[in-house]
Amino acid sequence: LDLNMPRMDGREVLKALKGIPELKKIPVIVLTTSREEEDMIQTYDLGANSFIRKPVDFGAFIDTIRTLGEYWLEIVELPFVR
Repeated sequence: LDLNMPRMDGREVLKALKGIPELKKIPVIVLTTSREEEDMIQTYDLGANSFIRKPVDFGAFIDTIRTLGEYWLEIVELPFVR
């Protein structure tokens, strides 16, 4: 989830997702260019599961996405969402 989206702010989306009982257990990863600590604090307060700053370098960005995929799809154990 990006914080700076065209129609709806990422914080609004996060708040809406976490307010829906059927969706609140879905992990939300914030991937943003923001360097503001307050953005990180707010998103964790709203229920984000991870806050990652987008690397500027494309190669580093690809490595970050690859690592994210490995972690969330291969390593972490998540509850079954009904």
